[in-house]
Amino acid sequence: MSTLHWHDFAGFVGVLLVLLAFLLLQAHKLHGNGLTYQLMNILGALGVALSLLFGSFNASAFALEVAWMAIGIFGIVRSARLRRAGRDTTG
Repeated sequence: MSTLHWHDFAGFVGVLLVLLAFLLLQAHKLHGNGLTYQLMNILGALGVALSLLFGSFNASAFALEVAWMAIGIFGIVRSARLRRAGRDTTG
């Protein structure tokens, strides 16, 4: 029986976050451009990336997680800019 390390736990939590975010999106409980959805994806991808960095490294899976985080960050920044632009035109 193998021992689970902290990075294994981080990976499992990361996978659960990403899957839960997608489930909640499909159930119309979250919006795809909402902060909660984006943060769940970013933190989930970070957990999986940590498990890859400190566990068994897989370059293609790591690249996917880095891209997933970058897309989530892009979404947060884009939403913030749109909100700020909306306030500037209505205020």
